[in-house]
Amino acid sequence: MKKNVLSLCFALVFINALFAQNSPTFTNPLLPSGADPYSFYKDGYYYYTHTQQNKLTIWKTKNLADLKTAESKTIWTPPAGTMYSKELWAPEIHFIKGKWYMYFAGDDGDNNHHRMYVLENASPDPMKGDWTFKRKVADESTDKWAIDGDIFEHRGQLYMIWSGWEGDKNGQQNIYIAKMKNPWTITGGRSKISGSDFDWEKHGDLNDPNLPHVNVNEGPQILNHGKKLFIIYSASGCWTDFYALGMLTADASADLMNPKSWKKSPEPLFKQSPENKVFAPGHNSFFKSPDGKEDWILYHANSEPNQGCGKFRSPRMQKFTWNVDGTPNFGVPVKENEVLAVPAGK
Repeated sequence: MKKNVLSLCFALVFINALFAQNSPTFTNPLLPSGADPYSFYKDGYYYYTHTQQNKLTIWKTKNLADLKTAESKTIWTPPAGTMYSKELWAPEIHFIKGKWYMYFAGDDGDNNHHRMYVLENASPDPMKGDWTFKRKVADESTDKWAIDGDIFEHRGQLYMIWSGWEGDKNGQQNIYIAKMKNPWTITGGRSKISGSDFDWEKHGDLNDPNLPHVNVNEGPQILNHGKKLFIIYSASGCWTDFYALGMLTADASADLMNPKSWKKSPEPLFKQSPENKVFAPGHNSFFKSPDGKEDWILYHANSEPNQGCGKFRSPRMQKFTWNVDGTPNFGVPVKENEVLAVPAGK
């Protein structure tokens, strides 16, 4: 009898282990803290990064659900006394024309001086080789306040989209687009394609000197699907629980530099879910599952109301689908510790 019970126990353990192997799962958040999450997939690995303020770090993993145990490396710490020594925000890692590039916004300790910059690495593996400072990335005709740069190629042309000011005064952040002649040089002028047009984009308080913005469009990210291009962006102040994702849509054949080519959705696509205890979800990016069949959104959010833009923001991810009209459907931010299947094809 004892022998039969032991055999049954061993069999159950084996079956459970086999099931776990075939159906691995994860829960959000992916890390205890980390705003502005971004990842790039190449040769079987995801290279992940997020805002750390005073340095740039890359995590390398086959599965973004394993970030807590992933290999990581600080690739660059800015030298003191420069215009990019402090407040390093929203880094992005890209592989373009055979080299790695890391884009980020930085300043000298004065937010009014925020601009975008880029590092370069010729090593096939971004965890190796030398990351060298390349230059500031700016549209030279205006060179205004700029953060949250995202790079994409469309029909052979390289573009940058970012969040910036119209002039030299704080108060409104717009989404701009410009062409690039190489990964570190903007060519021609910028074009404004979005400002704060709807009430849901205007949550904030200009009367509080510590909260200088009210009309915020930031964190633009490109998303391609079928014959459409989408720019998913974050709107309203990140210090409010109303921080949410909006969408611009253009035909793939349109002139992307023409503001009229971009149509804005009147309602947010992804917003706080008090019932799930997820607040101020935003500054997202996108990735495909390893098998290329699933679409996933990577974003940060707070676990409690009124936690603002500080260290409480943590990276999370969830799978999304597509509506009949070809637009993305992100659903509702999932609860913390809700068990989810990992991206397919791990």
